[in-house]
Amino acid sequence: MKLQNKPRVVLGAPRSGSGKTLVSIALMQALTAAGKKVSAFKCGPDYIDPMFHKKVLGIPSKNLDLFFADEKLVESLFCSENSETEGGISIIEGVMGLYDGIGTTDEASAYHLANVLAAPIVLVVDSKGMGRSLLAEIAGFLALDKMHLIKGVILNNMSESFYRQMKPVIESELAVQVLGFFPVQKSIKIESRYLGLKLPDEISGIKAMVQKASDELIKTVDIKRIEQLASDAPEIAYTPLENLLPLPKMPKAEKPLRIALARDAAFCFYYDDNIKLLEKFGAEIVEFSPLTDDKLPSDIFGLILGGGYPELFAEKLAANQSMKASVLAALEQGLPSIAECGGFMYLHETLETEDGKHHGMVGAVKGSCSFKNKLVRFGYVSISGKQGFLKDGAVIRGHEFHYFDSTNNGSDCTAVKPSGVKWDCVHCSKNHWWGFPHLYFLSNPEFVQNFLAECVSAGKKD
Repeated sequence: MKLQNKPRVVLGAPRSGSGKTLVSIALMQALTAAGKKVSAFKCGPDYIDPMFHKKVLGIPSKNLDLFFADEKLVESLFCSENSETEGGISIIEGVMGLYDGIGTTDEASAYHLANVLAAPIVLVVDSKGMGRSLLAEIAGFLALDKMHLIKGVILNNMSESFYRQMKPVIESELAVQVLGFFPVQKSIKIESRYLGLKLPDEISGIKAMVQKASDELIKTVDIKRIEQLASDAPEIAYTPLENLLPLPKMPKAEKPLRIALARDAAFCFYYDDNIKLLEKFGAEIVEFSPLTDDKLPSDIFGLILGGGYPELFAEKLAANQSMKASVLAALEQGLPSIAECGGFMYLHETLETEDGKHHGMVGAVKGSCSFKNKLVRFGYVSISGKQGFLKDGAVIRGHEFHYFDSTNNGSDCTAVKPSGVKWDCVHCSKNHWWGFPHLYFLSNPEFVQNFLAECVSAGKKD
C-alpha cells in the first residue's frame, strides 16, 4: 500500500439538472486561471463531461465508476492518474442525485465514491422557486450523510439579495457552511440532446460561456474555502495500479501491434482506462476517421469502432463508399474487431435516422438500426459469453444508453442488469465482438488480452 496526499472535493447535487456540471467546469476554469494544477474526474459512465474537461478546459479527466470497478481499483485509478498535477486539486463531478446509485441503493453513487475516496462534498442546490424549503432539502441530505462528508453548499439560481438573507439562516439552523451562490445565467446555456449534453465542438462560443461562468463564480463563491476543504481531505491509501493488473499472456508480435481506432465527430465515446489498458498490453493505437479518411490505416492487426453519434453524420458516413468498402473487406478477411453501440450501428446494412431516411452503412451486420424515440435497454449490465474474447463463464461489465435499436442485436452473449433482468445480445466469434453495450475493459482485463492475442495470431497468418 502507498499513501498519497491528494487534495480533492466532490461536487454533488440533490438531482440531475441542479447545475453541478456548469458549477464544476466554472470552478475548474477559475482554479486553472489562478495557476492551480487541476485534474478532473467524473463519477459514473458518462463520456461527454470528461470531453468538456479536456477540450474546453484543457485539463486531464477520467471516469471513476464503482459498478465497473471495485473500491480498491477505484482508489488506485484515482491516485495513479495525473501525476503531473501532484500538489494540485482534484475536482470530482458527481452523477445524478448525490445518493442515487443502483436501484434504490447508494451503491455506485456519487456519495459512495466520496466515501471510498474520503472526499469532502460540496452540494450544489438549485434554489429556483424555493425559500425556507431550502432548509428542509439540505437538512434531508445532511440526515442521510452518515459519514459527515457534506462540508458546504452552493445555492444555484439565486439572487444576491435573497442569498444575503438565506445564508445566515441556513448556517444558524443547519450544521453546514454556505460557500456562495450562483445567479441565474440566461446567456449561458449548455445544450443537451437525448444522450446528455451536446458535444463541446457543437456548442457555439462554449469557451466564452465557460469563461463568463467562471468570472461570475469567482465573484459569488468562496473558492479559497473550497480549496481548503479539498486540502483538509486525509491521506488516501491505495495499491499501485500495476499491482492490480495481470501480466499480459499473449504471443509476442513480430512488428508493432497497430490497432486502428475510429475517432472523429461520429465516433468519440472512449474510456481513457480502456485505451491505456490496450497500450499497457502492447497495442499501438492508430486513430482514423470513418468520416473523412478513404480507407483503414495500413499494417493494422485489429480494429475498434467506439460509440458516438453516427446518426448525426449518417449521410456523410454513407457517402464515404471507399471507407465502408475498406472496413467490410478487412472484416471479411478476418481482421479482429470490437464495435460498441455507435460503432455497431455503423456495421449494419442500413441506418434509419430520426427523419425516416435510410442510409447505407458497412453491411457486415445483416439488418438495420432505427430511432425509437425512447431509451432502449438502458443501464449497467454484466455480460457473459461462451466464445470469442470473453471465454466461457467470464463476465465483463459495461452499460447501454441508446435511443436506436437493431433488427439483429445478436444472441451470442447474455446481458444481466443489477435488477436481474436479462437478454441476449452481441455478435461474437473467435475474431469479433459487435454489440450495443459499452464495455469497461478493466472489469475483465483478460478480454483485452484475448482480443490482442487474436490480433497477433491473425497477423502471423498474413
